Amino acid sequence: MESTLHEFVANLTALAEDAPSQKPTPTLTWVNVAIASSFILVNGGISLVLGLQLEKTLIIAAIRCLVQLTLMGYVLEDVFKARHPALVMLMTFVLIFLGAYETVYNKSKQTYKGMFFSVLVSSGVSTLLVGVIGARYAMGQDPFWTPEIFIPTMGMLLGNSMSGMAVGLSTCLSSVGTHKEHIETYLAFGASRWEAGQAVAIEAVRLSMLPTINQMSVIGLIAIPGMMTGQLISGTPMKDAVMYQQIIMFMISASTALGVLNAVVSCIAVMIDSRHRLRPERIIHKQASLFQDIKELFKNIWSGLVYVFCCLHCKNKKNRDYDLIEGSPSNEDDDQQRRPLLTN
Repeated sequence: MESTLHEFVANLTALAEDAPSQKPTPTLTWVNVAIASSFILVNGGISLVLGLQLEKTLIIAAIRCLVQLTLMGYVLEDVFKARHPALVMLMTFVLIFLGAYETVYNKSKQTYKGMFFSVLVSSGVSTLLVGVIGARYAMGQDPFWTPEIFIPTMGMLLGNSMSGMAVGLSTCLSSVGTHKEHIETYLAFGASRWEAGQAVAIEAVRLSMLPTINQMSVIGLIAIPGMMTGQLISGTPMKDAVMYQQIIMFMISASTALGVLNAVVSCIAVMIDSRHRLRPERIIHKQASLFQDIKELFKNIWSGLVYVFCCLHCKNKKNRDYDLIEGSPSNEDDDQQRRPLLTN
């Protein structure tokens, strides 16, 4: 029995030694991409058979994926070569702006005035805070803005944060309409707007965090995530690939939670004003329009300039009137000037 075991081990060792060494990653061409794009026909076939009417959306999404990734590849190649912190931060701000635009103008069916600015600030603060601290201390990057690490990390943080904020804001806006009586009852009994909107905010944050929690619970057991897969394909040691993925998942959970919390709090502040009144009429039951928001922005800027000009004009007019009153002689002096001189 012992000799048989030794022979089995010897055979396995021989097979391992005879196994070919790891081959280099093959060079891909557009032919490979064209072959992979044929898999989209599967989705199109399912949509046609079941009558889902997703063919147009599917084609647009596939074209966007192809064009956006191609452009991103060319841009990132130049940024990686330059290795300048200003270009890295500019690229990061562009990603934040585009992520906020996608969330507000493409994913949200219900909006409110100022939603784009709220999402932009919430996503920017949360992802930059977590991204900078995570890249510098969790990943040990010095400097933290190393483009090969920082920009892909920010992209992953933004992708998950935007999805979470879209779910959180959608839940918050829909709950304001469905739980209108409940919120107004709280306000009628003297509750503040934060006390009245607490239940809505908690439910919105909870629902937006569930996908991230579920992803963390099955990662490594069922699913091998994209970052780890890419590193393994590129030849990164298994230990480093595993640790990088663990760090990224913890950073994603933190940035998503912070971004969603900020966005939901801003939404509650708009839906329930400072006088503790519910304002469901502020909800816009359609997708926001970028051109309409730009028009509204210029309109507000013009109104503000007119208001400031009118205030300055009124102030100057009051000052001139006051100077005239102060500088004019009194009535008593006038009478003395008109009174004839008395002689002895």
